[in-house]
Amino acid sequence: MEIIGYTAAVLIGISLGLIGGGGSILTIPVLVYLFGLETFIATEYSLFIVGISSLVGSVSYFKKGLIHFRMAFIFGIPSVISIFLTRMYLLPLIPEEVLTIQNFTVTRNIFLLLIFAGLMILASYKMIRKNTSEKPYAVQIDKKSAFLAAGQGTIVGVLTGLVGAGGGFMIIPALVNLLKIPMKMAIGTSLVIISLNSLIGFFSSLNHAIIDWQLLVSITAIAIVGIIIGSQLSKKIDGKKLKPAFGWFILIMGIYILVKEIFL
Repeated sequence: MEIIGYTAAVLIGISLGLIGGGGSILTIPVLVYLFGLETFIATEYSLFIVGISSLVGSVSYFKKGLIHFRMAFIFGIPSVISIFLTRMYLLPLIPEEVLTIQNFTVTRNIFLLLIFAGLMILASYKMIRKNTSEKPYAVQIDKKSAFLAAGQGTIVGVLTGLVGAGGGFMIIPALVNLLKIPMKMAIGTSLVIISLNSLIGFFSSLNHAIIDWQLLVSITAIAIVGIIIGSQLSKKIDGKKLKPAFGWFILIMGIYILVKEIFL
């Protein structure tokens, strides 16, 4: 299972390198079902793995001038604040047993996985649908679009704080559709935002978890190899063409988690 897990870690990096998101959507199921980690710990590990991988992946986009730092700031600051508040105050409030229905008890781990499965299904919809507005526009940042981006950043921050997902599937559509940022620049900017969100989320709640650094660093190193491969492939392959197929895969995984946690 660990060999399959490390293979999946490469795919996490490749997806981040190719389409600027989706890596964190894979990370939690890999950590929980292949490495056997508790869900709460898996969200912590996911933040570090996705954060470091995204940071490495953003370097190649930075060299090409494909990062919009002003927008990363507008989007990122509300995200960081909401992640910090979520990890420090909201997450510890979730009890070990959230709800009991007849003989079925929804534990904190199951509750987080159910939220995550719902997030996967939402992500798959956004990846599968055709977006006709992904065209090269001139970047437009006015008060309205900046306010919308900040609001979206806050939502992404709460989700990142709760389930350890970087939120690239929400960040990229916001950058492209709200702010008319070209797709390649949106991917580069998304990687910066994801790395900022994830690493601050990880270090802000480090005291709440016991970390197996050897395992965490080894998975992260493999994911970095994947993101380097993905960044190179992005020069030859259009990530937008792979998005629908990846979306269907995410949808199947989301439904599997729902079925497994509720019925099995």
